Amino acid sequence: MEAFRLSHPFMLTTNPFKAPSLCTFSFSTHPRRCFKVEAARTHKNNQPFDAAAYEAERLALDAEARRAMAEAADPKAWKWVIRKRIWDMMEARNFANNPRPVHHRIPNFVGAPVAAQKMRELDVFQVAQCVKVNPDSPQKQVRFLTLSDGKKLLTPQPRLRTGFFSVLESSMLTLDTMKEACTSVGVAKHGRPIGLDEKIKVDLIVIGSVAVDPRTGARLGKGEGFAELEYGMLRYMGAIDDSTPVVTSVHDCQLVDDIPVEKLKIHDVPVDIICTPTQVIFTHTTIPKPQGIYWDKLSPEKLGQIRILRELKKRIEQETGTKLPTGPSEKLPPTAQRSRRG
Repeated sequence: MEAFRLSHPFMLTTNPFKAPSLCTFSFSTHPRRCFKVEAARTHKNNQPFDAAAYEAERLALDAEARRAMAEAADPKAWKWVIRKRIWDMMEARNFANNPRPVHHRIPNFVGAPVAAQKMRELDVFQVAQCVKVNPDSPQKQVRFLTLSDGKKLLTPQPRLRTGFFSVLESSMLTLDTMKEACTSVGVAKHGRPIGLDEKIKVDLIVIGSVAVDPRTGARLGKGEGFAELEYGMLRYMGAIDDSTPVVTSVHDCQLVDDIPVEKLKIHDVPVDIICTPTQVIFTHTTIPKPQGIYWDKLSPEKLGQIRILRELKKRIEQETGTKLPTGPSEKLPPTAQRSRRG
């Protein structure tokens, strides 16, 4: 591992369409020294994995998270105005499959398998050896196609609750378990957890969206910020860089033209390619991609929920002798109390 890199954004220009400059501090007292941050193991003491208990707890915590998001949402905030418009439209026009309602979710849109097939036909998908795919329902078929095509699948544990990422490969699975491995329960049951010290190269990132602008590549998720954290940690690991393509799959009704680029944050992740059930769009985005983890954007509550981020922050501070900043406080659902089953 190379020098620790702490990314600190600050504005040097009043031009709202120009990318903000980054000041990156490197601490290289021990340039080849690395520390190990382990991922939590799903199976403790080799006990049988309790799939029913895991799924019941996941659903309960997801419901609590959605309630908390609804309570914390500012109905006048521009991101929430766009999200609500999309969610309301998809419900009114029946453009979504279960789970419903789609509010405060990455919508499981009608035609998601068709969009996944269009993604499979992309050159960047066909040549990719390792694909990172979000864990949401509309991208389930993308996860299946990744495995069935013999690629390595990297997927985050939902809301990073019990660890970090899990790796799955077709060689680890049978034909009977491959479909199961594309679900949250299956990832916990069959996946190999990894830590931040894992040496891995990701060739393609697939990300879920609530709304995306095909003209600019600007994207909105459901508002929790986990896609941005996952992207930042992969940058920290050296698993991705600016050239790593970011693809999303959405319903055509999720294409919008009113995401103001000048209001995006430095950690917001733009997309290069959009796949819908009817078309493939290359955005040619000029929005800068995040360069790492922006510690001054992370609230104490968010850090409290994500063990691997907490450990990373602590160890970087110990190694560098420099205290990292922390973002403003926020109200979050109690996902940190998730028990370790199995």
